[in-house]
Amino acid sequence: MLKHIVEILYIDGSLVESDEQIQEKIMASVVVVGTQWGDEGKGKIVDILTRYADYIVRFQGGNNAGHTLVVEGKKFVFHIIPSGILYEDKVCMIGNGVIIDPAVLLAEMDELQEKGLQVTPRRLLISENAHLIMPYHQSLDQAKEAALATGKKIGTTGRGIGPCYMDKVGRVGIKAGDLLDDDLFRERLQENIEEKNFLLTKKYNSAPVSFETVYTAFQGFADKLIPFIGNVSVELDKARKGGQNILFEGAQGTQLDIDHGTYPFVTSSNTIAGNACNGSGFGPAHIDSVIGILKAYTTRVGEGPFPTELFDGVGDELQRKGGEFGATTGRKRRCGWLDGVVAADATRLNGLTGLALTKLDVLSGHPVLKMATEYELAGKRLSAMPSNIRQAAAVKPVYEELAGWQEDITGVRDFDDLPVKTREYIRRIEEFTGVETVIVSVGPDRDETMLLKNPFEG
Repeated sequence: MLKHIVEILYIDGSLVESDEQIQEKIMASVVVVGTQWGDEGKGKIVDILTRYADYIVRFQGGNNAGHTLVVEGKKFVFHIIPSGILYEDKVCMIGNGVIIDPAVLLAEMDELQEKGLQVTPRRLLISENAHLIMPYHQSLDQAKEAALATGKKIGTTGRGIGPCYMDKVGRVGIKAGDLLDDDLFRERLQENIEEKNFLLTKKYNSAPVSFETVYTAFQGFADKLIPFIGNVSVELDKARKGGQNILFEGAQGTQLDIDHGTYPFVTSSNTIAGNACNGSGFGPAHIDSVIGILKAYTTRVGEGPFPTELFDGVGDELQRKGGEFGATTGRKRRCGWLDGVVAADATRLNGLTGLALTKLDVLSGHPVLKMATEYELAGKRLSAMPSNIRQAAAVKPVYEELAGWQEDITGVRDFDDLPVKTREYIRRIEEFTGVETVIVSVGPDRDETMLLKNPFEG
């Protein structure tokens, strides 16, 4: 089905519509994923692409991830609700691959309401198959992490993510749809609390969880959330057949994937593009493009291998200038040079069709930039991250040096106006990964972005 869009242009830093840029396009389904260890700026890129989408779908993760957006100087942080909620004419969905802390979700709704953005069942649909994070998940998460010896800690956020996914796989989890059946919910809650309290008290010497306290709290959650719960897969299929544009929004990054990341220092879900289908009930044949968000340098929060990490003044400057603090935890991010090996892994694992390069402006002022093109381990060269965690921690990056630039690029709105060395840096990334750059971000605000190629255009 064909329809028209108006391409958004930037003139003097402002967004304007140009009738001359009206183009025919075909309905498309686009997946956005992180290519590193998360914190790549997915929220902002999703926000940019949301202008062209009709439906925005979050397909994995929980409130251990956060998307930060700066819109007209106002800061918005999203943990569960897709950032497309900022557009009143869009429909947002939380897929079955997401795990939901009802208290956090309702708090997000309330915060948006305070800022004048009403979240209604017309604008937000929650999958009936999405699992719920329960208070005992959080207790177990924190107790288990506390019990680990120094050097063995995973760096979990303590929000119950891992234990919730464990219950899901163990077939004892509680789903959002269970809130519609009070007898079923009560029965499953009773069974779970009995088992979890045994672990909390006997294994971890922690306080038990009260059944009545949890049950009463979730009755209140149910009253508010039931109108939002439904079948996301069915609605997405209707949208696709109706010629609607669909944007799938991932959380975290490729190297945090439970199967393909730096295990065990990973999250508890699949973060790569293939899970957009599993985590929403959408057929893989209907995905048209996959956009990988690549920060112009590399960061990581928490424990785990980080081959290009810097422990000098350059790393400190990247951290300071980039404002590298976790949107969810507030933890300081570890910083390093761009890891091309990680980018190449992401290209292969996600089947990337385009790159969105973020925080390019943070590199301004460095006379020399570096990109790791290989790793060295025991005299051998490696072109991919080792699956053995000890080897991953022991590799040394093999760097390629590139000339930096001194100019402030935050005011640039046309690719050709970027400094020559900046464009050369971008082209080298494209050459190395084999993926073209479709979006370039030169600052945190919406208008500090260049959309070079719109993945929703036919």
